[in-house]
Amino acid sequence: MDTGEFHLPRSRAANERLHSLIPGGAHTYAKGDDQYPENLAPVISHGRGAHVWDIDGNRYVEYGSGLRSVSLGHAHPRVVEAVRRELDRGSNFVRPSVVELEAAERFLATVPTAEMVKFAKNGSDATTAAVRLARAATGRPRVALCADHPFFSVDDWFIGTTPMSAGVPAATTELTVAFPYGDLAATEELLARYEGEVACLVLEPATHTEPPPGYLAGLRELADRHGCVLVFDEMITGLRWSEAGAQGLYGVVPDLSTFGKALGNGFAVSALAGRRELMERGGLRHSGDRVFLLSTTHGAETHSLAAATAVLTTYVEEGVTARLHALGERLAAGVRGAAAAMGVGEHIVVRGRPSNLVFATLDEQGQPSQQYRTLFLRRLLTGGVLAPSFVVSSALSDADIDRTVDVVAEACAVYRKALDAGDPTPWLGGRPVKPVFRRLA
Repeated sequence: MDTGEFHLPRSRAANERLHSLIPGGAHTYAKGDDQYPENLAPVISHGRGAHVWDIDGNRYVEYGSGLRSVSLGHAHPRVVEAVRRELDRGSNFVRPSVVELEAAERFLATVPTAEMVKFAKNGSDATTAAVRLARAATGRPRVALCADHPFFSVDDWFIGTTPMSAGVPAATTELTVAFPYGDLAATEELLARYEGEVACLVLEPATHTEPPPGYLAGLRELADRHGCVLVFDEMITGLRWSEAGAQGLYGVVPDLSTFGKALGNGFAVSALAGRRELMERGGLRHSGDRVFLLSTTHGAETHSLAAATAVLTTYVEEGVTARLHALGERLAAGVRGAAAAMGVGEHIVVRGRPSNLVFATLDEQGQPSQQYRTLFLRRLLTGGVLAPSFVVSSALSDADIDRTVDVVAEACAVYRKALDAGDPTPWLGGRPVKPVFRRLA
């Protein structure tokens, strides 16, 4: 069954130390060792391009790098050079740096659907700022978020709607309502039910499925008719869908949008962008009540903003989005072909835009299975592929993709054996991986 020949003794010891010092053993739940097969959660030493090395000396082809943030590959020369240039010039001052101006100009030139931008360090702060701004502008209390999208913020207005709602007052959660993606009629019914109460519609403009024809334009019209602020969470779609994000690709302009992840290629930077009339409510050039929009000590850290400027320039000048799509198409075709050849094409399913691929692991009945995910991840890891998703970076080579497909084929052969046996347990090597959002540890 499972040979058990692949061991990570140094990583296993480091994980124990991590758990004793850091709640959850990681700084992001999606990086937790509960997301990986038992005793096969590598602790990373370093990375370069599309490869990472663990502290046990193993090299992996890596996907989903930095939770989708490292889209150009680790230690990208152009980004590193821009960062290094600032390190000796000071990172934070008592007044704005000229780097802030340069980053804002570059961002707004790349995302011309936005008129103003404010930078922060993480996506949660930017998205919560959008919600606060929408509430202030409309005078309304409720937030309507898309129920089909997994994450918007660590703040109470969102976390209270998840199974990990401990510590969030019910009175806060009651102000958040949900609408289904792709269903304009249901959203209109929601807005009618809470007529005059909904401050904003918050959603990712696209995820693992393309928006139905006319859907985003329909939401724009609904928001206008009901007096809501339309907020696009472009943390993932920003740059990966087009240099100007999903709003640039689909031609529907939100009132506010939030960017992060790919924006810094691993450096900490996020952005709230949008219409001047709204954004200026957090500024000094308007006559209404002031909105405490974003005010962060480290939001204007010079080397992170230099990284963002270099990333945006690289995407535009080198056609990175197109490369991500081409690599993703090659990978998706290879994985689907390998799965079909091994007779598991209905069970290992690749979904999403080529630049943002994920995979589903389905059981004998075609239902999503954490056990089969564990089996699949285990075989990928032992084959030198670190892939919680199949989200590509532009540093991948065709040879990396081909190597990945070979490893996937080997994993599919084991998957077929487990399906034939009607029980994947002998191939798991321990407890199954777990979903991030669950009530109990």
